[in-house]
Amino acid sequence: MNISIADDIWYLQLWHGIISWDFLQFVVAFLSFFGFVLTSATLLVLAERKVMGWMQDRLGPMHTGPWGLLQTVADVVKLLLKEDIRVANSDKAIYLLAPAVFLAPVIGVFAVLPFSPFISIPGSAIATGIVYYVAMSSIDVVGVIMAGWGSNNKYSLIGGLRSAAQMISYELPLVLSLISIIMLTSVLVGLPGYPSGPSGIGTLALVEIQKFQNVWHNTGIPVLDFIFQGFTPWAWFFLVQPLMLAIYYICGLAETNRAPFDLPEAESELVAGYMTEYSGMRWAMFFLGEYGNMTIVSAIASYLFLGGFSGPGVAYLTGLNNPGWGLLGNLLGMVYLILKIYLLCLVFIWVRTTLPRLRSDQLMQFAWLILIPVTLVNIIVTAGLYLIVNAFAAPAWVFLVVLGIVNWAMVFGFIWIVGRATVSSTRRAQAPAIRAQRRATSVPALQLRDGIPAKVAQIPESAATASGQK
Repeated sequence: MNISIADDIWYLQLWHGIISWDFLQFVVAFLSFFGFVLTSATLLVLAERKVMGWMQDRLGPMHTGPWGLLQTVADVVKLLLKEDIRVANSDKAIYLLAPAVFLAPVIGVFAVLPFSPFISIPGSAIATGIVYYVAMSSIDVVGVIMAGWGSNNKYSLIGGLRSAAQMISYELPLVLSLISIIMLTSVLVGLPGYPSGPSGIGTLALVEIQKFQNVWHNTGIPVLDFIFQGFTPWAWFFLVQPLMLAIYYICGLAETNRAPFDLPEAESELVAGYMTEYSGMRWAMFFLGEYGNMTIVSAIASYLFLGGFSGPGVAYLTGLNNPGWGLLGNLLGMVYLILKIYLLCLVFIWVRTTLPRLRSDQLMQFAWLILIPVTLVNIIVTAGLYLIVNAFAAPAWVFLVVLGIVNWAMVFGFIWIVGRATVSSTRRAQAPAIRAQRRATSVPALQLRDGIPAKVAQIPESAATASGQK
């Protein structure tokens, strides 16, 4: 009798868990994230071909479907039907697991990336969103090294090692660029108009960081409250820390192996890098992971600097506590976030179309000698300005305005430093060839004893023409 009651209790608990609101939210969020990752790569490939064609004054794909819109669909079908070739002398276990290890963190990161107030996975991982994101992004390095080692190919191994060195190097300034945002939340917490909490303790949750970029107070005017409730672009952290947005985005380019940081896949020297020996769906998993990382970098940048899914009508509609209006507000939030993500992804394409590939020495020098010192200086400047402004008992908006002015000035200084470093590294790389050319032109050839080589007399042009006519 007791066993049957216990079985019934277990069954009822499981049933109540399945039909609970949290479980429904989990299912909707997981399907949204997984479907977004799968479809985003297809859309971005088509957008990349079309945008690059427009920027390079060519048509791009035009023949498959109307205006070439079905070209990426045909590519997906081709990859599904393509033979999965396996290298005979490879380390089979590592070779086969590498694509999954590379792709799994891409999907896992979406656990802390809500698309709207409802479409988010419930759980405690949301509270440590940035730490979770950094931890998951570092796992990609393992998949890349596994692919290079398991392929038993020199080109793949060199490509995997290059990618590992590049991703580890650029992960340091990426994390340092996020610290300044956490510092801002620590400064603003508890102040009027900002989220409440213990003084001096900020947040690592992406949704909470988004709330710090909202300073609107309800005015009672429906039109203004509908537009600006939860949506105050003049308080976005992009205006206060533009240099950190630029550095985070540059590190995101390097982390995703995109141009001009695509040395691990340099066709001119490494064929396709660590993906050389892969084909079919295993190659597509690497490809899917690369474009998934693009969306993740863009989504994190949207939350930290551009207000996340905030937009006109989102907070107002979801705050009415009405299921119909709440659904519309969540759909609007998802649309706003996806628009911000794809606009930042277009910058990925723009950079690829514009900039040439860096040399390996330039790539590493840029991370260790420029990006890391600049991010450290920014952290010191942010803390120093806060201490100075706080010593005069000035309000928070004074600190934000002063920090924004100084940071915008640092942006122009950063551009000047990068320009000088580019010229210096280019001259240093060209110096051996220039010196060799000068030695060849300045030193005359020694004459031999018999007068050879002697200068050959120039044949008159008229004589040469006459002889040719004969």
